[in-house]
Amino acid sequence: MKKILVSLAAVVALSSVAFAANNQTGCGLGSVIIKDDSSAVMLALQATTNGTSGNQTFGITSGTSGCKKTKLVMNERASEFVASNMDALAKEISVGHGESLDTLAELLNIENKAVFASALQANYNGIYSSKSVKMADVLDNISTTI
Repeated sequence: MKKILVSLAAVVALSSVAFAANNQTGCGLGSVIIKDDSSAVMLALQATTNGTSGNQTFGITSGTSGCKKTKLVMNERASEFVASNMDALAKEISVGHGESLDTLAELLNIENKAVFASALQANYNGIYSSKSVKMADVLDNISTTI
């Protein structure tokens, strides 16, 4: 019983962190099999299943499991990085510099990071077109910018 309570507390704690960063659970197995998103517990279960099943990255790159396939041809590491760092990238793109933005440039094999960062900053509103923008849309928007 103690293990169940500790596990439940961990899920609630993790879900509060997830809600601070994003208001969605993303695509993947959890979002496909757990349709009920009416409570924090159900959203936490979706996010946890998406993250621990290991299929979210495959879904993102292949366009399966409720994920939208991106137009930008990316390696798996770049897709995972963007999915995990949406909020940090949004902040850094808005100011035109930052560690996450530099890492993205490296993962995309961008030679001139300063021009890349400047172009993304100039097109910030087009890249992050809404508060609920999806990772695939961000990648598509970046691809049209570079």
